[in-house]
Amino acid sequence: MTGIIIQARCGSTRLPGKVLKVIHDRTLLDHIIDRLKSLQEEAVIVIATSTLPGDDRIEQFCKEKGVLCFRGSESNVLSRYYECARERGFDHIVRLTADNPFVDVEEVDRLIAFHRESGNDFTESFSQLPIGVGAEIFSFPALEEDMKRASMPHHFEHVDEYILENMDKFKTGTLQVEEEKRKPDVRLTVDTQEDYEKACYIAAHSETGLATTQEAIRLCSQFA
Repeated sequence: MTGIIIQARCGSTRLPGKVLKVIHDRTLLDHIIDRLKSLQEEAVIVIATSTLPGDDRIEQFCKEKGVLCFRGSESNVLSRYYECARERGFDHIVRLTADNPFVDVEEVDRLIAFHRESGNDFTESFSQLPIGVGAEIFSFPALEEDMKRASMPHHFEHVDEYILENMDKFKTGTLQVEEEKRKPDVRLTVDTQEDYEKACYIAAHSETGLATTQEAIRLCSQFA
């Protein structure tokens, strides 16, 4: 079974509560969940947040939207992913973060299929797509090895750091995307107030309501 785990918390220092901030007509998390409704590959979606009281709002959001919620360590994100994946029995895990309202679900579908067909331990598209649009997927054994071998503080703060530092120990792959989307220097994540205002601009001016990657890239260039 494939799981899509979206890490989310309200305690961002640069933009507090950003995952529940409204972008044009819906919250940031709503943008992600609404996009994932068009996913063709079979996958279970879980929002993984912390056990801190400040993240009760995220659990309430999940209840209202009918989305699965897992609560784990706030600082040890690797452990949060591992425990969530183990509890749900996921064989492969797509990692998304709740500060990326413009995730390209068409490419997530392609990523899952490519990963499975290639028999990879770890496959990514984030090096190809704009910042905040790509994703990564890893097998549960790779995540388990990641959990077992992690030793540095940053290994636990981010899910994939040990894997990225030890690519030779895993079978890895990169999903190639069409040239129109291949803009890894374009920033479409939400981490600062400026990012938030840009996301609001893109969402407000999108002709489709859920901007395609090409549309978001174009609108991003118009934002000033």
